Amino acid sequence: MAKFTGSRAFVVEDETLVLFSLEDVLSDLGCEVVAQAMRLDQAIDAASKLGPVDVAILDVNIGGKPVFAVAEILKERGVPLVFATGYGREGLPPEWQDHAVIVKPYSLEDIERALTPLLGGRIDQ
Repeated sequence: MAKFTGSRAFVVEDETLVLFSLEDVLSDLGCEVVAQAMRLDQAIDAASKLGPVDVAILDVNIGGKPVFAVAEILKERGVPLVFATGYGREGLPPEWQDHAVIVKPYSLEDIERALTPLLGGRIDQ
């Protein structure tokens, strides 16, 4: 059984190949991607209307625009956040630096490490 079986994820990523790769990795880890968005307007709309979701993985820069409006909606809903960025934690505004970060290019192990404290209650169930 995969480590995070039954977990539901929302993914925001504007690069098609990166999105497909991330969806594959999440599937390998047992997560179901219940929604994804490749544009900021889609992401804001989806974040507002999402059903239950256990985690969101957000590319920090979506089509040249920061993703933090989406992050704010999800934070208000109590959704744990993982930011994906090529700049590391230091590339985030101070108010978001306490959230999980995966640095591009990331591996399955990087994603697993970021998700473990957020989905820990689902491990080995």
